[in-house]
Amino acid sequence: MPKTIGILTAGGDCPGLNAVIRAVGKTLAASSHRLLGFKDGFDGIAFDRTMPLGENDFSGLLTLGGTILHTSRNKPHKMPVGKEILDMTNAIVDNYHKHQLSCLICIGGGGTHKNALRLKNQGLNIVTLPKTIDNDLSGTDITVGFHTAVDTVTRAIDNLHSTASSHKRIMLVEIMGHRTGWLALAGGIAGGGDVILIPEIPYKPEMVAETIKHRSRSGKLFSIVPIAEGVYPLDAQIAFANATARKAAANNKQKKEAAKQELMQLHEKYTHKTVELARQLEQITGLETRVTILGHLQRGGTPTPYDRLLATRLGTACVDCILQEQFGVMIAVRGEKLMPVPLDEIAGKLKSVPINHDWISCARKTGITFGD
Repeated sequence: MPKTIGILTAGGDCPGLNAVIRAVGKTLAASSHRLLGFKDGFDGIAFDRTMPLGENDFSGLLTLGGTILHTSRNKPHKMPVGKEILDMTNAIVDNYHKHQLSCLICIGGGGTHKNALRLKNQGLNIVTLPKTIDNDLSGTDITVGFHTAVDTVTRAIDNLHSTASSHKRIMLVEIMGHRTGWLALAGGIAGGGDVILIPEIPYKPEMVAETIKHRSRSGKLFSIVPIAEGVYPLDAQIAFANATARKAAANNKQKKEAAKQELMQLHEKYTHKTVELARQLEQITGLETRVTILGHLQRGGTPTPYDRLLATRLGTACVDCILQEQFGVMIAVRGEKLMPVPLDEIAGKLKSVPINHDWISCARKTGITFGD
């Protein structure tokens, strides 16, 4: 019998989301199932904002950036309603049953997967798909949107080379990535960065300056420094390590919240300090220094062919999983294969760049330093 499948996009937007929706919709149509979109992330199913999706709605989606379903970062259990923050989980469960859904597809990153697990634990049939430009989602090698964001970052760094050389400047480029360095590392290597700063390798300003001065003494007229937004200096490493350990060891809600607040305060104090680092480097090196913060440019644009292909593969694999009634899973990329991974195993876990990762190794071999 034809069934109704729900779908939503949550968290930050990225190129490739519409391509996923298209792949799911076209594959479901072949099985005569109905696809019901929910607008604005989890708000859509909490407040019953629906968007029926039929054959005609998928035309042109493959190359369209953003998401036709729109998105938000609101959580089912912490949702703004007027001036209050309410737990809307029961409303979501009610609307799931109201529309007689056989499954709810949640497309998103780390936060979305934690929220999806909460709904799965409420007895709902859930399948998730990994998307984030940060590529920091546990359990999958790569996420939808990452490849396109790397392309955007690389082209931006390419453009900065000419102005940096013309003025003999240090160019600092702040790159998204939340608390991991995947995007800065990939874009920095592909764009020919000279120093790359990522959260996994705390840096010393003096070491960054020494690399730049060495380049200057060697006749290099400029330096490009890609910086992940979550990077922090070496002198803050112990504070971060202790706070992280306290959060992991917290055995009650109060202690967990206190440790979480401590980590947030540390990030506020030490991260997103690209402009301050630029002033430091200018003082130490005596070289003119400029900052470019790419910001939300990295989330926009047309998805690359790779992301279109990945989105299409994930969308069709998602439907296969639903038809086999395999729920409570994320469709993960493992090498060249796609496979379902239990949400319980990956939700709430951050995928950081391993210090021994091949990208770091090849960067060091080609003369790129990390300020350590």
